[in-house]
Amino acid sequence: MSLRSVLLVAGFALAALNLRPAIAGVSPLLDEIMNDAGLTPAGGGAITTVMVVCLGVFGPLTPLLARRFGLDRTLLAGLVVIAAGVSLRGLDGALVLYLGSALAAIAIAVMNVSMPGIVKHHFPTRVNLMTGVYVSMVVGGAAISSAVVIPLEHVTGYGWRGVSALLAVPALLAALLWLPQALRRQERAPNGPRPFGTVLRSRVTWYVTALMGLQSLTFYVMLAWLPTIFLEAGLPADQAGYLLSLTNLVQVGTSLAVPVLAGRRASQVPYVVGAGLLTVAGYLGVLLLPTTLPWFWMVVLGIGQGASFALALLIIALRPADPATVTALSAVAQSVGYVIAAFGPLLFGFLRQLSGGWTVPLLTGLGVLVVQIVAGWFAGRPATLGKATL
Repeated sequence: MSLRSVLLVAGFALAALNLRPAIAGVSPLLDEIMNDAGLTPAGGGAITTVMVVCLGVFGPLTPLLARRFGLDRTLLAGLVVIAAGVSLRGLDGALVLYLGSALAAIAIAVMNVSMPGIVKHHFPTRVNLMTGVYVSMVVGGAAISSAVVIPLEHVTGYGWRGVSALLAVPALLAALLWLPQALRRQERAPNGPRPFGTVLRSRVTWYVTALMGLQSLTFYVMLAWLPTIFLEAGLPADQAGYLLSLTNLVQVGTSLAVPVLAGRRASQVPYVVGAGLLTVAGYLGVLLLPTTLPWFWMVVLGIGQGASFALALLIIALRPADPATVTALSAVAQSVGYVIAAFGPLLFGFLRQLSGGWTVPLLTGLGVLVVQIVAGWFAGRPATLGKATL
């Protein structure tokens, strides 16, 4: 393998690793952040809410940036802006905390949408393998950051502000590795049809968008409420936290393997349905038997959710005929999807408050999963979106 190929793969993988730490690294430090910044619990929760909303709202900027500057330079700019955002929120004051978080999330939104197009452009014959690498690095980045921020705080003695600023280091390293790709001559965009027109007219787009949005909703619901559900079922706090970590770690291996297998077939329907049914089984275990073999339900849930996320992104990369249309489909599916997902934890919290327990929220989650499986059935069928130019 040539040095250029090594830098390409390493830069791509490290860029993907930076797509979640700015978000996942907030939760373990949240109590300290609220106390230091004088925030209420609602104000503390708003940090993550603002970031997830930004993931949805700013994704549509990506095709415009990619058309003007190229996908490689757009990705490089995203890495630099992530570094700036996490550094900014470490400064004093609640306002810069929110501004820095929003800035980092905007960059992540652009990179989220860019990555499937990068896969299609740089690895056209290895879409399934590189999608697996991409998704596993995303999931791994979330798991690693949530696990290391507290130990880093203790080892360095920097406090949450210093640890937040340290998250800029891997982003800057990824930018350095990706720099050779961005410096290469970018293809000029010829005049021609815009990919959004092709994408928005296709029913495939809306099946994929529904799959992306609903699987994201069920993931963020569990991320937000799973420890609380286990606590109220009678498990100790440390065990509840370990169980959430377990389901996140299981997703790393699943998200690497599933795209490699599913990408070899013209239809991804069996995999999408299977992943949805495993997630249903995990939800049912949490609902009916939360204190009986809870680790088993977390493994099942992790396999189902990791596979669902990986498959949604794989389908985004496979269905369009060229990188420009991949980017447009990614913009629609991820932008609408993350807006849908942002309301999931709020809805579950509201249903918990109204019903006084977790039965109604979890039954609602099961209903959402049924719709997700139906959407995945249609999204997973062989289809090709028309060719368009960047």
